[in-house]
Amino acid sequence: MPADSPDSAAPAGSALPAVALAAGSGGSGISASFSPAALFHRWEGLILILFVAVVTWASLGVDGFANSSNVSFLLLDVTEIALMALTMTLVIVAAEIDLSVASTLGLSCAVLGWLWNAGLPIEAIMPICLVAGALCGALNGFLVTRLGLPSLAVTIGTFALYRGLAYVILGDQAVADLPPAYTSLAGSTLGPIPVATLLVAVLAVLFVVILHFTSLGRSIVALGSNEEAAFFSGVRVKRIRFWLFVASGAMAALASLIFTFRYASARADNGAGLELAVIAAVLLGGVSIFGGRGTLPGVLMAVLLLGVVRNALILADVANEVLNFVTGLLLVASVLAPNLGAVWRRRTSPPLEGKSAP
Repeated sequence: MPADSPDSAAPAGSALPAVALAAGSGGSGISASFSPAALFHRWEGLILILFVAVVTWASLGVDGFANSSNVSFLLLDVTEIALMALTMTLVIVAAEIDLSVASTLGLSCAVLGWLWNAGLPIEAIMPICLVAGALCGALNGFLVTRLGLPSLAVTIGTFALYRGLAYVILGDQAVADLPPAYTSLAGSTLGPIPVATLLVAVLAVLFVVILHFTSLGRSIVALGSNEEAAFFSGVRVKRIRFWLFVASGAMAALASLIFTFRYASARADNGAGLELAVIAAVLLGGVSIFGGRGTLPGVLMAVLLLGVVRNALILADVANEVLNFVTGLLLVASVLAPNLGAVWRRRTSPPLEGKSAP
């Protein structure tokens, strides 16, 4: 088969472990240890320290932050971001990006509202919404893997396309007469922990295992680190990337169900702007925008960090414009800081034997 076939792959051999090992070198990749000692020598350690510092500041300096009801609200508020960040992490580690996740969420919400108005039972609507999200991801994956278009350009286009379709389907109306059993479940808690957070925790464990402890995860890191080397190591590059986009769309649809039931309202503009928060969390969590490097524990810590910052600023009556500024600042810092650190390490590391220092 030709090299660009999505289902073709070079004969599998011993090169894949080498590619995965190279992707994890330097203590920041998939093969890096998760021990506490190693954590503080990596970007994730800095995020953990920053998270503890912000929580301490908010608990001591912001009225109402530390009470159990606010903790429940905070955890529930980051549910959709956390869900979409799980699949976004895999997409970006594979050296792609999906800017259409929030629009996919909005389209799935619109489908739910439209079908509910049409009289379908909610139990039939929910799987249809998941399929709709998966189809959105499949279109992204097809355009990227089959037509060879860059994912940035593709998902900017589908970002507008899916949101526009949501308005075509539902218009400006809000569907609010949703089943009370589901709306109450979406906001229910076990102690201070929302039920939705438990779902996120279960899926997070699953994705951590997939990315960090399976051959599929090693393949994702390998193709993000060096696509050509991964191909000749037996990785089905295009097939993996296609299904990552499908998973991203399906996860956005799952997030749409929680979002709709949590707010008891299906609208075409649901989730608008969430793609910025998702990408900010993934990059702040230590995932390289160039692919091939990143850990899910770091991303989950970043989701919580952004949630704590936003929650504390809201309680402190800070204007929404400042919230957007802080999110953008953290996004820029998350991209800039690791690259500045890499430059600093190269300049301060001793020269290789036989070569002069720059």
